[in-house]
Amino acid sequence: MHAGINQAAIRVAVTVTFLRMDQAPADPAPPLPEGSRIVRLPRPTVSFYRYLYDTVGGAYVWWLRRVTPDEQLAALLADPAIGIHVLYQDDEPAGFFELDARGRGAVNLSYFGLLPHAVGQRAGRAFLRTAVDAAWALGPRLVTVNTCTADHPRALTTYLRTGFRPVRTVREIWDVPARLGLPIPDHLRV
Repeated sequence: MHAGINQAAIRVAVTVTFLRMDQAPADPAPPLPEGSRIVRLPRPTVSFYRYLYDTVGGAYVWWLRRVTPDEQLAALLADPAIGIHVLYQDDEPAGFFELDARGRGAVNLSYFGLLPHAVGQRAGRAFLRTAVDAAWALGPRLVTVNTCTADHPRALTTYLRTGFRPVRTVREIWDVPARLGLPIPDHLRV
């Protein structure tokens, strides 16, 4: 409910897996594809962040930041403990990750993903490893991430192969606002 108005929502059931990594990977990182570079944005605009978030997460029911007010999102993006890193391929955005170092001794990989045109182009593994290495460069005692059954089907396997281990699994029911127009797969609908 918002301002006394009942808003339609789509009930979505997901299984969320929480993962952690207790030490930095010892093996060398795979190289990013030729023509790729990663840029940390010190203070991205809300509109550019929304473009990244909405485009990467559109097929995976990423909805929480879509309903976050601009002022609140701007404050988050201005926080020096939040790091937004953009993958560029041939000078075009191809993905992003968000690191949250506000936790005590932990860095959370809050968001990670590729834009649709970059999925399947063999950049994901190297890009994830770059995110993990960037998290460890901040000096935490552990790195965390979570994924759910609404994410890309290979997300959990990819995190496990990178060195994360599952800590717990939780079943959640989300009330996704229908006004967002997100495609909700039938198998996730309650």
